[in-house]
Amino acid sequence: MIHELPVSILKLTESKLYTVDDTGMSGSEIRLYDDCVLKIEKICDQAKGLAEMLRFLEGKLPAPKLLACEEKDGYQYLLMSRITGEMACTEWLMDRSDELLKLIADGLKMLWLVDITECPRHLGPDHMLPRTRDYIERGLFDPSGCDPATFGPDGFESPKALLEWLETHIPPMDPVFSHGDYCMPNVMIEDGKISGFIDLGMSGVADRYVDIALMHRSLAWNFSGAYGGKVYPDFDPDRLFDYLGIEPDWDKLRYYKLLDELF
Repeated sequence: MIHELPVSILKLTESKLYTVDDTGMSGSEIRLYDDCVLKIEKICDQAKGLAEMLRFLEGKLPAPKLLACEEKDGYQYLLMSRITGEMACTEWLMDRSDELLKLIADGLKMLWLVDITECPRHLGPDHMLPRTRDYIERGLFDPSGCDPATFGPDGFESPKALLEWLETHIPPMDPVFSHGDYCMPNVMIEDGKISGFIDLGMSGVADRYVDIALMHRSLAWNFSGAYGGKVYPDFDPDRLFDYLGIEPDWDKLRYYKLLDELF
């Protein structure tokens, strides 16, 4: 994409070199500078949510600091400080799965310690599903990015059928601060500890199992080599619960994985 940057963003970045990060799946453009990151994406609820949540999280969590945010020609330009370290999905860390799982569990506990009293965003099923119904009924939902097992002979007949199931099976809420996309590339590690969290556009108050479910799935996919990496045939993502010190709620785990299929 070619973008003419807003003046305020240009003043802060014009003398800096950058690379483009294509790791994520959001469809946005990410420019990596030495000390900051510029995220360019079409204006939407998630884009606006990222700016809002970075303001809320300052001083509460190791997250990027909002440096500037402008809208121009239908795009949001958000400049934030850069979190140092490596993504949790690096081969070096995956070769040390016990150490990695402890760090990932520590990250969840850090998120859950954030005081949600004044959190400006609530993203439980009762907030998310009505918007999803509107999206599906307008014919805007594209199922091509879903897990192949979600729809078809052994899954749901259609996105609408899945939506109806989700609407009638909402589990009891256990509200915490949720990253909203807690997967391995969004957890940064440095010197044997978590240096920060990135890609917080879906963060807010939600059930504890939102982040557990997405990380459980991320572990399964990354360790199976689904993203073109090394295969670890003996790895079991269920070990995450040992490091969290909780008994798995398999119904909630399935519910929030399926809910994510519609987003």
